Amino acid sequence: MKSKRERTIYLEDTPRQDALDQCFQLLDFKETVETIPTQEAVGRITAEPIYANASNPHFHASAMDGIAVRARDTVEAHESNPLHLSENKDFVYVDTGNFIPYAFDAVIMIEDVNEVETGVLEIITPAVPWQRIRPIGEDITYGEMLLAQAQKIRPIDAGALLAARVLEVNVKRKPKVQIYPSGSELISSNDIPQPGKLIEFNGTIFSELVKEWGGLPDLQPVVKDDLEKIREALLQGTSEADLVIINAGSSAGSKDYTAHIIRELGEVITHGIATRPGKPVIIGKINGTIVIGVPGYPVSAYFVMEWFVKPIIHYFLNTLPPENNTLTVHAGRRMVSSMGSEDFIRVHIGYVNGKYVANPLTRSASVTMSLVKADGVITIPSDHLGVEQGEQVVAELMRPQSEIKASILFSGSHDLSIDILSSEMRRKDLRSRVTASHTGSMAGLMAIKREEAHVAGVHLFDPETGTYNLPYIERFLPAMELVLLPFLKRQQGLIVPAGNPLAITKIEDIIEKNAQFVNRQRGAGTRILFDHLLKSKQIDPSDISGYEREMFTHLSVAAEVKMDKNAVGMGIYSAAKAMALDFVPVEEESYDLLMSKSFFLGEQGQRLLETLRSKQLKASVEELGGYHMDETVEPIYI
Repeated sequence: MKSKRERTIYLEDTPRQDALDQCFQLLDFKETVETIPTQEAVGRITAEPIYANASNPHFHASAMDGIAVRARDTVEAHESNPLHLSENKDFVYVDTGNFIPYAFDAVIMIEDVNEVETGVLEIITPAVPWQRIRPIGEDITYGEMLLAQAQKIRPIDAGALLAARVLEVNVKRKPKVQIYPSGSELISSNDIPQPGKLIEFNGTIFSELVKEWGGLPDLQPVVKDDLEKIREALLQGTSEADLVIINAGSSAGSKDYTAHIIRELGEVITHGIATRPGKPVIIGKINGTIVIGVPGYPVSAYFVMEWFVKPIIHYFLNTLPPENNTLTVHAGRRMVSSMGSEDFIRVHIGYVNGKYVANPLTRSASVTMSLVKADGVITIPSDHLGVEQGEQVVAELMRPQSEIKASILFSGSHDLSIDILSSEMRRKDLRSRVTASHTGSMAGLMAIKREEAHVAGVHLFDPETGTYNLPYIERFLPAMELVLLPFLKRQQGLIVPAGNPLAITKIEDIIEKNAQFVNRQRGAGTRILFDHLLKSKQIDPSDISGYEREMFTHLSVAAEVKMDKNAVGMGIYSAAKAMALDFVPVEEESYDLLMSKSFFLGEQGQRLLETLRSKQLKASVEELGGYHMDETVEPIYI
């Protein structure tokens, strides 16, 4: 008998579609139909064709306000021979929708009659049999099919059903999906996280996805990393639900018990699929119920939900999953992949100079924001090594194409003000937003050069001239028609823990007080400035502990400093303030926005300029601290 630590754990490379096909072969749902009142049926899926129980209208009804007459009595009416009709003998008054008494077979609009005296009307045009009368069953005829099976009931459908006296409908019941987050490190979002503890949020994502796809989620409390507790949860879930999801514990870590327990209680169909991210998924069956072990990293988890849970729910409901909208894009940067696995790359997309350009976001499976910020996903097949820069590929969209086309694609140096700029533009025009890739100032220049971005944020200090940006633009982007918008002055300095425990006052203190430095990436304006300062003080970078550790945003630097009382980083004042850290000013620098002249003169560029000049933006940015915005933002034509 194996001990709790002796588990058979392995990861396969099953093709994703093969794993799904294996799921479908094992699905055996029973009692999937329920009867509900029609008033509660909107959004549900019909289980069978629905037929009318009554005609609508079920009587001859007036289509107009007017008078009901016998057409044969009006044939002699003419302008030269006005015809007089007596109420209750030759006509009766009717309103729209009124029952037409059986003696009458036509309606004359009230506008076409003249009252001669009380109870006597005059007409000058004869009526045609059945004019302006809605016949029985004009809308719905008794016995006709109203809705086919496997159709989602819309509000208008529910109205038609009620009109046809269909008071109850047989629909596919919502599949119950039991969701178990697992992991001893997980805590509720209401708790204050201590080191080593993580807020559990995947369960909420899963629940809302299941609802969106038509299922009935049942999110359970966190299950700790304990064999017996996980076994108990899986036994309970598979006896109560149509599908069970257990989150985390699917890889090959020391406490990943899920595969072992599924194998013990039932069978493991697949453990590991040939994808990145999402590889360590487990698909098994216990008590006749499919169990899916979803990886703990949120990006992997999201894709596994899309690939397996979504189609299973649609299979239960007897509907086809909706197809995602796609768009042909040009790769803004090279995207490398590995043979043997499908690669799913989250991207920003922008419409630049007549083509859609896609730039990859971080590929880490742990970064939830890569999905929040993504405009689309590019799939690299398992037999490809990647996508070359400029190559055309297809992206599945995560936002409407119209929204993507109206976006301003931003590349270059990170600054907190860009998010405020995007928000202000969207406040004025809901079509507008700034989609930012924080790549560093030099990468931003190259993105403008390659026509892969609309705007680049730059703050490149030139030691030879003592100025910012223009020397680099003239050197690296010659013969291009460009516009530089002076955006803001900002304070660069040393970000230190609250209270400045090492008493850092100058660059030299980083070495003298043995501080752990948190650096920016190569090509970032902050890194270039810091390297210049080191050179001017004749400091060898190799003497700085942590110099090689790189962060891609000022907030990332500040977050690292906040975790270590011996840390120090180079960054902007607003990042230090946001993290409640101390700040040692070093230099005020120019942070400007670079773009092509054609973009600047276009609609988006002029909207951007208008926003940059707004008092609201200036107030919001300067409230962050450490900023001074240019009040005129006069464009510099290059």
